[in-house]
Amino acid sequence: MTTPSNVRTILFAGAMMLCSATALADEPSPYADRLTGNWGGYRTWLLDHGVDTQIDHVSETASNVQGGANQSTRYTDQWAFGASFDLNRLLGLHDARFQATITHRYGRNLSDDERLGTLQQVQEVYGRGQTWRITQFWYNQLYFDRTLDWKIGRLTVGEDFASFDCSFMNLTFCGAAPGNLVGNYWFNWPVSQWATRVRTNVSNFGYVQMGAYEVNPNYLTDRYSFNLDAPSGATGALLPLEVAWLPTFGEGKLPGSYKFGAWYDTSRGTDVFKNTQGQPLTLAGGQPQGVNGRHGVYVNFRQQVTRPSPDEPARGLSAFFNLTFADRETATLDNQAAVGMVCTGPFAARPKDDIGVAIGRTHVNNRVADGQRLQNAAGLGPVGVQTSEYVGEIYYSVQATPWAILRPDFQYILQPGGISGNTDVIVLGLKTFVRL
Repeated sequence: MTTPSNVRTILFAGAMMLCSATALADEPSPYADRLTGNWGGYRTWLLDHGVDTQIDHVSETASNVQGGANQSTRYTDQWAFGASFDLNRLLGLHDARFQATITHRYGRNLSDDERLGTLQQVQEVYGRGQTWRITQFWYNQLYFDRTLDWKIGRLTVGEDFASFDCSFMNLTFCGAAPGNLVGNYWFNWPVSQWATRVRTNVSNFGYVQMGAYEVNPNYLTDRYSFNLDAPSGATGALLPLEVAWLPTFGEGKLPGSYKFGAWYDTSRGTDVFKNTQGQPLTLAGGQPQGVNGRHGVYVNFRQQVTRPSPDEPARGLSAFFNLTFADRETATLDNQAAVGMVCTGPFAARPKDDIGVAIGRTHVNNRVADGQRLQNAAGLGPVGVQTSEYVGEIYYSVQATPWAILRPDFQYILQPGGISGNTDVIVLGLKTFVRL
């Protein structure tokens, strides 16, 4: 149920929208698209002196009309407070900038509270601790006429590698897909870790980049969520590599992005099927067999396929395809595929509205399923045998004001948890974005 504090948050945001709607009509660029406007010109003054402020709020409300223990509604949200510093203007450091962002997540999760049994959350903005976090704290420097791009500090992996937006509400279609499969060591937003990334921009092609991220489970804890110190307990380093081809096609210059990536985690993992004696864990028990290193590969494609007019480059139909494989020794979820389309400006009178449609599959490692079958055959069950979970999602995104988006959403989850006997789940939702 929606708690009193949630109601206060919603009413407060609504009041701010109503009170500022008239004032925003006269706000000058570049902050006319912010709820709180230009702060009497102070924001522009800051920008002119090298400081760009960001305050964003996203909320997700979801109701399960089919599936789960009970039918109910859950609300969750995230605040993000950030600032970008142009160090050329501030300190005379050419082609250098610094980014600092803190986030706060709050609310409840429908997937857990109503035991939907899904492999992927139906509210992607929930998770990783409902707490304050230092999410970005990094320095970025360009060299050799912006050919070489170096970043160092507290980074989130998905802002650079396998990056994908979160327009959809189901986690299957949100963020860097490797983090949806192996989130025990690939930490997506809002969790950051000490890291560095180097990118080489290749003219008329795209870029090649690689990174090194400290793998440490303590970054996930509330104790270290708002602490810049590197906590003890590091297990290794996550080493991603990505090659991106960024072409344009046709007379309309339709942009595309085709990313090919791989990763290796130097940490020691554990086998999902065998114990230290090489026997099935589901029958013999004991400790999982150790494995040296964890790895995977991914592709991330996006292509704009139509453009109604050269004067409206943002409008048109775009398609995307994401495919990720994690190693079968250590990953319970070993692959995920997602494909979809987003139509921006479907109506001439609504050039900033969007319609999004996507389908996806998350697959449970066959070795995990083999262990479940052995368990049932030995009379130690019954347990559900997991295969694949399938998700379909559609939304219509309304640009209600220059600074507010309302996005009604429909999700259908077939075989939640990858178990064919589970009741399919239907979720109705509303996602909102407000830029302050």
